[in-house]
Formats: sequence, structure tokens, C-alpha cells
Amino acid sequence: MKKGALLQDPFLNSLRKEKIPVSIFLTNGIKLQGHVTAFDQYVVFLKNHMTQMVYKHAISTIVPGKEVSNMDELIADAEMPE
Repeated sequence: MKKGALLQDPFLNSLRKEKIPVSIFLTNGIKLQGHVTAFDQYVVFLKNHMTQMVYKHAISTIVPGKEVSNMDELIADAEMPE
């Protein structure tokens, strides 16, 4: 499995579970804000006043509104050999 996949899912899941507000910057420069409510291999669902489906290939950056509480743990787990 790719290292990116090992970090991506736990990171997004932490954002979802902790209901951390996020800013998502798209590759075209548009900034979206809200809470991650769901995600899969291809999309992220972002809820603000309404739910938006954002394709991952269009995402440049995801910026959490506060520190993700278990981020160090997620990184350490991803770096462990299988």
C-alpha cells in the first residue's frame, strides 16, 4: 500500500470524528470551508450550510482549523514497517 494512503485515511477520519473545521484549497485556487462528513478513495464530503462533494484530484491542500489531536500517532503508525 502507498504511504499516502496510510496517512490520508486516518487524517481525514480524525477530522471527521473530531468535527474539526477545515479549509480546503482547490487546485484552481478556490477555498472551501466546512466539516468533513465522509470520504472515500475519490471524494470528500464537506458540510457547511449544505453538503458538497469535492473530488480529491481537485484538492491542493487541506488545512485543519485546529491541531489534530492524534497527528503524531498517525505519522508514527504510517512509518512503521508492515
